[in-house]
Amino acid sequence: MLASCHTNPFLTEWDTPYGIPPFDKIKTSDYIPAIKAGIAEQQAEIDAITACEDAPTFENTIAPLELSGRILSKVSGVLYNVAETDRSDALDKVVEESIPLVSEHEANISFNKALYERIAAIWNGDQSGLTREQQMVLKKHYESFEREGIGLPEEQQNRLREINSDIAAKTQKIGNNILAESNAFKEKFGFSVSAYPDKMTATADRELRKQYYEAYTTRGHHGNENDNALLVLEVLRLRQEKAKMLGFPNSAAYTLDNKMAHDPATVDGFLRGIIKASTAKAREEIADMQKVMDEDIAAGVLPAGSKIEPWDWWYYAEKVRKVKYDLDDEEVKPYFQKDSVRNGIFKAAKWLYGVNFEKLEGVPAYNEDCVDTWKLTYDDGSLIGIFTTDYLPRDSKRGGAWMNNIREQYVDASGNDIRPIIVNVGNLAENMNVDQVQTVFHEFGHALHGLLTKCHYPSVSGTNVTRDFVEMFSQFNENWAFQPELLAQYAKNAEGEVIPAALVDKINNSLKFNQGFMTTELAAASILDLKWHELADIPEGLDTREQATAFIDAFEAKLADLIGLNPEITYRYRTTYFNHIFSSGYNTGYYGYLWSEVLDKDAFSIFEASPNGPFDLELAKKFKETFLEKGGSEEPMTLFKAFAGREPDSHAFLVGRGLL
Repeated sequence: MLASCHTNPFLTEWDTPYGIPPFDKIKTSDYIPAIKAGIAEQQAEIDAITACEDAPTFENTIAPLELSGRILSKVSGVLYNVAETDRSDALDKVVEESIPLVSEHEANISFNKALYERIAAIWNGDQSGLTREQQMVLKKHYESFEREGIGLPEEQQNRLREINSDIAAKTQKIGNNILAESNAFKEKFGFSVSAYPDKMTATADRELRKQYYEAYTTRGHHGNENDNALLVLEVLRLRQEKAKMLGFPNSAAYTLDNKMAHDPATVDGFLRGIIKASTAKAREEIADMQKVMDEDIAAGVLPAGSKIEPWDWWYYAEKVRKVKYDLDDEEVKPYFQKDSVRNGIFKAAKWLYGVNFEKLEGVPAYNEDCVDTWKLTYDDGSLIGIFTTDYLPRDSKRGGAWMNNIREQYVDASGNDIRPIIVNVGNLAENMNVDQVQTVFHEFGHALHGLLTKCHYPSVSGTNVTRDFVEMFSQFNENWAFQPELLAQYAKNAEGEVIPAALVDKINNSLKFNQGFMTTELAAASILDLKWHELADIPEGLDTREQATAFIDAFEAKLADLIGLNPEITYRYRTTYFNHIFSSGYNTGYYGYLWSEVLDKDAFSIFEASPNGPFDLELAKKFKETFLEKGGSEEPMTLFKAFAGREPDSHAFLVGRGLL
């Protein structure tokens, strides 16, 4: 018998260009052995830190802790990205097996008293010799121990271990169920959930629109093997139990304690103010749509007495947009080909931040047919990082769009600046509509945050900031998508013709259109997230799927009535397919999109007011150096004040949303 010649790639140095993972050499069977080896490696590194007989210092405790676990970082950077983009039954089993292993390891670190005592000694000592970044790193580690229960008795710590492991397993299952439900939706109707808005806009058959709507808004809610009703309540119970063990009244209070907003009352007040304005705006939009529907009634297309329903919104909103702005999606799409839009994000980054892009051919990719890879540099030739795009849908990819770090930026023990590897993933069309173009700019805003960072320590580099701050940079980048100067450079059809100025005007004039609806469904979902996690207890007796479903439905309906949600609008995400809060770590954090938008619109208003126009290079340099390079190395509000010279102002946000 011949011995296997395969070497686990995660356990070797990668000799690939720029340290790109050797995807072509990685086998599914490599992940679990590498995770186990990575756990052993990091545990040995931590043991060495705690065995040190010298007095605790940043350099002998925090610095080596920051650099520990490199094998685990390599595995997670690959596994959890590929599992979301090219899932398979075999990969699902790997992820399921990895969850308890990693959860137990993280708990062993969180409850390592010797390590905590060294960190606490530094925290309680003289920090004057530390840089500001080092102070923020120290704070992050110290607070992490406090928040994870280092002060609890051993019995409660053991229970926390179980809770964290159960939450990890159940949230992974919820995510898998949502993907399965989304694939079932596509199999039934012939289009993906990502194409739902487009399909609802274009489908004249009202009964068919209703079928689409009901199937879309009941994912994870069908009583089959992919039903999430019981699972989400179990996750909520576990989160509640954890929060109370740690001294908080509910999960929302625990989660928000270290965020910009800090407490549920602040978030609640913020969202209530927005939804009051947005539902009022939505009522105006409904009246406009009803006028168009009445024309269809008069023409005999619909029966007398027909009123706008949730499944009518996209269809009649598009009709109103054509009347008000003479803008047709089909007229726009030829100028927003996938590659053209990507050229647009690259051109904007060049103009604003001096970033150059070079496509890399022949380098490893996790999906050779769908992924493109780019090297980013400054004019002096210095490497910024590696950026990959994966824009088109496929059945193996979860819905939505996102940015992932395959490798974080950090400075290694030898002083080498290890540059990041970032991926943008989407479920977009070859020819995009206005919303999809904004999505590309949005995710590239996250990518720029991860790529342009200039930090020393991985825990604060790039996008490692609070949830209610991180979306500022993705949303800020959306502001450039339809600037006329930029559109003239990238918005070209297949014949190379530049988008006409008249069409550019139509696009920009229409950007505030339908914002009552868009803001309401987003704010309503944010409130739904908050209110689920403000619950102190989930009632007993919800042991069957039917009981869980009835409770969830009643909760959603009561909340909709309480906040005055227009009956023609539903939550952007209903509970059983709310992937952000039950599978992607945004629990009590979905409000962050709106919170961050206040910051982004206020920052962009400074560019708009510049006598040099929005492409003010000095302002862009200040923005890059103040925000994008700093990561989490300073408090968010300190950074904002340093850029704006004042507190944030919500006026630009309200104007941008058409709510003023």
